[in-house]
Amino acid sequence: MARPSIASLRIDPFLPWLIGTVVAASLLPARGQAAQAVDILADIAIALLFFLHGAKLSRAAILQGAGHWRLHLMVLGSTYMLFPAAGIILFALLGNAIDPVLLSGIVYLTLLPSTVQSSIAFTAMAGGNVAAAVCSASLSNLLGIMLTPLLVGLVMQVDGGGLSSLHSIQTIALQLLAPFVAGHVLRPLIGGFIDRNKGMLTPVDRGSILLVVYSAFSAAVVGGIWTRVNAVDLLMLLGLSAVILAFIMAANMLIARWAGLAREDAIVLLFCGSKKSLVSGVPMAGALFPPAQVGMLVLPLMIFHQLQLFLCAALAGRFRRQLDEATKATSIPAIPTLPQTEVEIAEAACAIGMTIPPACMAGVVANMALLDRHAAILLAPAEDAAA
Repeated sequence: MARPSIASLRIDPFLPWLIGTVVAASLLPARGQAAQAVDILADIAIALLFFLHGAKLSRAAILQGAGHWRLHLMVLGSTYMLFPAAGIILFALLGNAIDPVLLSGIVYLTLLPSTVQSSIAFTAMAGGNVAAAVCSASLSNLLGIMLTPLLVGLVMQVDGGGLSSLHSIQTIALQLLAPFVAGHVLRPLIGGFIDRNKGMLTPVDRGSILLVVYSAFSAAVVGGIWTRVNAVDLLMLLGLSAVILAFIMAANMLIARWAGLAREDAIVLLFCGSKKSLVSGVPMAGALFPPAQVGMLVLPLMIFHQLQLFLCAALAGRFRRQLDEATKATSIPAIPTLPQTEVEIAEAACAIGMTIPPACMAGVVANMALLDRHAAILLAPAEDAAA
């Protein structure tokens, strides 16, 4: 079996940008009017990002994958039941072993929706059911606009009441859902342009995240985040993220096997059901938590996000190699074409330095035709031979 290539294990190029943004916010945090300006730019960038996501989403792809309702329920169960259960268990086990705000950030990341772009990309790379991945990931994100604030209010008891949770849902819906719906409604008009220029989504995606992270960490630095978080805390967050991700992935693989899912659908459950969205998570945190706490609360999400990309890229590459090897092993060898006519036979004989006497040519033609029939029988697929 081929070993994983260096390309499949390389560090996500977005990681240095993310680290650089945190360093920039730590050294030069936005304050006062500058902080307000950055917040406004971040809100505009996030709205533009979700507008483009809505315009990019193909209605045909949604309809094509909508019939896999059993698979979609499994993905939603992993995202909004299995993940939160893991977060609650860790919260109960760790107690005072880690800063309470960081621990709350770990719980918060388990309540978020799945990613869209990377889930679909890794599913396609691994040879999974792309149409079902589009439907599952999109449904997870849309439901997350309502479910995540409700789960935060229920599990973390941050909002202090249903009225505040409703207000958070309204704020998040206005910032994320409204642009998404607007983009999707306008897809008949701008969809062609978006499809031809899909590369424009990446800089908007990453640029909006970097703006929101800079804004959040500026407020956190002003609030003294680096007097509370040290290298040991960061290593602990990395370890806890690995534990959560390993548990979710192992559980999803067992569920897929228990449910008898086809390989293509099992890949969808593995990738769509094991991810958490940084794109949705950071702006949602700004609407759900006090500004001074947002930086610390999204720190676990940033670490988990990079870890999930690294591991899923390696797994998707491995699944693709397995699929290619299986396809190669089961491929039917091409039936060789033998020379049939006198001209073809004479040319083939000449190519290897032979000369066929004219008196023997009729017998050679008959023998070549017989050999061609035998070759067709021997190399034909089993079902054709049986017929």
